[in-house]
Amino acid sequence: MTNKYLSVLVLVLSGLIIPPRAVVADVSRRIPPGPEMAPADVGDYSDKKAEGASEAKPGAAAKMCSEHNLSETECGICHPERAATLKPGQGSKVRLPAADSASLVGVEMAQAKVGEIPESIECYAELAFNQNRLAQIAAPVGGILQSVEVDLGAKVEDKQVLAKIWSAAIAEAVARAVLSHQTLERERKLRAERVSSEKDLQQAEADHRTACQQLRMRGFTEEQIDLLGRQPQEQILIEVGAPFAGEIVERTAVRGSLVEVGKPLFTLVDRSTMWAMLNIPESALARVKVGETVELQVEALPGRTFRGKLTWIAAEVDERSRMARGRAEVPNPDGVLRAKMFAKARILARTAEKAMLLPDSAICRIEGKPFVFVKLADDLFEARAVTLGFKLDGQLQVLEGLKPEETVVVNHGFALKSQWLSSRMGAGCAD
Repeated sequence: MTNKYLSVLVLVLSGLIIPPRAVVADVSRRIPPGPEMAPADVGDYSDKKAEGASEAKPGAAAKMCSEHNLSETECGICHPERAATLKPGQGSKVRLPAADSASLVGVEMAQAKVGEIPESIECYAELAFNQNRLAQIAAPVGGILQSVEVDLGAKVEDKQVLAKIWSAAIAEAVARAVLSHQTLERERKLRAERVSSEKDLQQAEADHRTACQQLRMRGFTEEQIDLLGRQPQEQILIEVGAPFAGEIVERTAVRGSLVEVGKPLFTLVDRSTMWAMLNIPESALARVKVGETVELQVEALPGRTFRGKLTWIAAEVDERSRMARGRAEVPNPDGVLRAKMFAKARILARTAEKAMLLPDSAICRIEGKPFVFVKLADDLFEARAVTLGFKLDGQLQVLEGLKPEETVVVNHGFALKSQWLSSRMGAGCAD
């Protein structure tokens, strides 16, 4: 028998081809009948294969994964790469080795909760001083700093003296005021004795008012002017006071230095409230409005959440970052918030009612795509793609892909994820 006929026979017996009857008959004539197969048997085998092929063509049965007792189209362990193609509500099934495997590894399961969750817009923020409670204290007159009463970090009260300045201009103005006061007193006596005229008295009164007005413009009160008139030899020092209670955060004042009018001496700030300067994404601006609550979490203060109110939204968007500036005013009663700190901000917009909520630990992410493990049987789970909504205090809103009555893995789901992706490490079933 030639090699050609032997090759055909091997293919026929292996079921890879179904030959025509003429070929089968020709092969059967050339092979002597043996104890295991007669020529008639060859014909019967080909007939059965032909009948089987004709029956399988209309609708081939789904190929089964014998190791996991699932069809290969559903078996997530056999084909984990299908996770990337799953839409919300679709899933791949994961079979565990035994019915008690989930309990042995500590997998916790529960149904999703239904409740309220506020819509939030997350962004980054930088803390700054409240500019409405910040003051740059400058020298009211030119002169010499005779004393500096406070230092950096000092907590001061309203109207507390911060520094004292001696000024030649003030000394001259005070001398004129004292002289005009003495002249006025003399003219009043002379007028009472009818020695001087009414005109001289009126001129003395006008000169005194002018001299006093110059002192008032430099910050002197009526009481201080009267005191200077009674004590003309007293050294005149200008007191620089705090406009409100706060903390000295900057100081340039040095005792004995010569200062000019308007030179900054101190920066005073009230840190009981701080500003959080937000960078709000352009896509979220339509959902944000002034007056909404803002939550801050500062990296330097883990575990603490600060709440404030959104007080301003910029009228323009940065052309490069596509962000709009926003400002929130945040209470800082214990003074732990400091300027230039970075924080994660969350603007709480509207509230979503009857939201389906799961803990963050229930979400499994494959290449950034969220999944949950839904229990189908003790040893069978479905890794189902879902769409997530808002997040608050460790709770995530599930928008699509899950029903409230379904039981899902809420903790220690890493064992299921490892079983699902085991074939990527060469532990899956064979094709």
